Amino acid sequence: MTFDTTQITPGDLAALLGSRLCHDLVSPLGAIGNGVELLEMSPDFPGLTNSPELRLIAESVAAARGRIQAFRMAFGQSRGGQRVSHVELKSLVDGAASNSRLKIDLNADGDFSRDEIRMLMLALMCLETAMPWGGRVVVLNCAPGWKLVAEADRMKQDPELWSWLDEARRQGARAPLPSEVQFALLAEAAQSKGRKLTVEMDDQGAELTF
Repeated sequence: MTFDTTQITPGDLAALLGSRLCHDLVSPLGAIGNGVELLEMSPDFPGLTNSPELRLIAESVAAARGRIQAFRMAFGQSRGGQRVSHVELKSLVDGAASNSRLKIDLNADGDFSRDEIRMLMLALMCLETAMPWGGRVVVLNCAPGWKLVAEADRMKQDPELWSWLDEARRQGARAPLPSEVQFALLAEAAQSKGRKLTVEMDDQGAELTF
């Protein structure tokens, strides 16, 4: 049986690739985490649990696993009808903040479609790009949409990059770097789901809604 590969859109193919990469990375990280737990429980290594070296390994593995789960949601495949619980969303938001200088406060109750949570994770990554020196992001679920309010001492403004999120100015957007692919993906996701993106930014903050 021959499968017609033209049935897979470039966006879906990229999502399949993202899911595969994240899946294959989670497994070895899980094995390392299990190994650390076994070392902590072993009577053969007294005092090891409190050693700074083991604590660093354990914290790094936990942060990496959380970050990859956030990437999996943002860059992976989304099947219709899938829902994300509040507990899962809180874990994803915490993962997005791992190894970054951002503090993210979540204000949302209930469960949500995977498609909108994918957009939320991409939006957080866009704001992270503009906040390399750290800051705070408040995530609000304002039915029927979302509002992300960012505050920082300094914001890295890049109008040509942020033009991806403004349909009227998208023709003037520059090509994103690999670390900025979330901008193009968020624009594509919003367009495919009929969601309107709005962005306001100044030297000390930003507001992104969809």
